[in-house]
Amino acid sequence: MNNELKGKKIGLFIPCYINAVYPEVGIACYKLLKSLGLDVDYPLDQTCCGQPMANGGYEGKSLQLAERFERLFLAYDYIVGPSASCVAFVKEFHPGILGREPHECHSVQYIYDIAEFLHDIVQPERFPSRFPHTVSLHNSCHGVRELGLSAPSERTMPYFNKVRALLEKVEGITVKEPERIDECCGFGGLFSVEEPDVSGCMGHDKVRDHMATGAEYITGADSSCLMHMQGVIDREHLPIQTIHFLQILTANL
Repeated sequence: MNNELKGKKIGLFIPCYINAVYPEVGIACYKLLKSLGLDVDYPLDQTCCGQPMANGGYEGKSLQLAERFERLFLAYDYIVGPSASCVAFVKEFHPGILGREPHECHSVQYIYDIAEFLHDIVQPERFPSRFPHTVSLHNSCHGVRELGLSAPSERTMPYFNKVRALLEKVEGITVKEPERIDECCGFGGLFSVEEPDVSGCMGHDKVRDHMATGAEYITGADSSCLMHMQGVIDREHLPIQTIHFLQILTANL
């Protein structure tokens, strides 16, 4: 473990949809951080970060949640969450939302998606898990273009992928990526509600691209994307499943 983390307190931010729909992902995040010897706390009073309200145009309601988030996590040295989408919203939009009151946004300086926190800060050599399966890695839009979890395909820059680098520290795993490595799955939050037909077609195409790799599982850092693709899989009875990358890293914990 990085020696700089000794004595540091980590506040675990669990997005509302993970808490309600995929609690096993939140549990995996907590278990993994604890297994690495980190001081982790889960604030029970946390609520939504305000992203759905802001995306829907309800800035006042989003402001209330942003203020609550800021107060709740102010006591921690790091905020870590298993959602590139929600972490990106806090980083990119909380400063502007809070700044109109005005309120200074402190959390933006020390909030991390779990993938970037593990890769950039903790830097573990290996994970004590074994996952003898082939997975196809889904690179979510927010993770790629707002958090820099991987190199965007539209930019001329050397390839890197932080989630892949973490997965390759697991024994027995084979990691592949689809041909269009960071094309949107079609979820897009409210986009999937407002444009369900387009969203569904995009999800169908994305799942087919992942299946073309020969993978048994689609994995990634955003449960919302995986949820959307699992809906396609279930509806079309396809021979592949989704799994959050944290569930792979904690397969034997």
